[in-house]
Amino acid sequence: MKHQQFLQITTGKDLNFKENLFLFLSGIFLTSMIMGNIIGITKFVEVFGLTIPIGTLAFPITFLATDLICELYGEKRAQKLVIVGFFMNFFMLAVMSLGNYLDDAGVSGGTMIYDEVYGFMRAGVIASVIAYAVAQTVDVKMFHFWKRLTNGKHLWLRNNLSTICSQLVDTIAILSINYMVGNFKGDINSVGALVSLIISMYTFKFFSALFDTPLFYLGVRLLKDKIPPDAE
Repeated sequence: MKHQQFLQITTGKDLNFKENLFLFLSGIFLTSMIMGNIIGITKFVEVFGLTIPIGTLAFPITFLATDLICELYGEKRAQKLVIVGFFMNFFMLAVMSLGNYLDDAGVSGGTMIYDEVYGFMRAGVIASVIAYAVAQTVDVKMFHFWKRLTNGKHLWLRNNLSTICSQLVDTIAILSINYMVGNFKGDINSVGALVSLIISMYTFKFFSALFDTPLFYLGVRLLKDKIPPDAE
């Protein structure tokens, strides 16, 4: 009842800002996720001495976006976004598969490049869908578990613990599946090499989670009072 009364005196401008911000954060989340899945493990790079797949650069942003949505909009909206993202992976795979099966018009000469990217992505997207569905759900559930456990206090704790746990799940799942389907080439040809890559990739994600805490706090501080609660 209080929420309804609050919404009655809330200006339309505030409600528009709330929905526009949700669309913006959702767009950031979905773009980062799709981009990370497309470029995936097509290239490995060195970042602060850590060897990581280039697609890893995009994924910390997805968890920052979902944590902001969790805090500002609640668990139900965050979980709905996770479900939308899950189906967007299949939409991306369907479009790229269609492009793969259509005959080349012989204009751009990029068939070999497309085939190589598609070859990596086709197997990789299955891995990423499984990892994504589990990891993002873990992120949302853990965030609200720690929020309830701390009675809404210690924002830094739920932000970091939810992201750190979900990133561990994501890292192990996506790299292990890619390894099992033979998507790695070169030096990643043994379990030991796989474990080393998991440690390197997770270390990057771990510190990314720590470094995004100030951004998370800043975002909540600037935006929390501008987001009217949903009516019950």
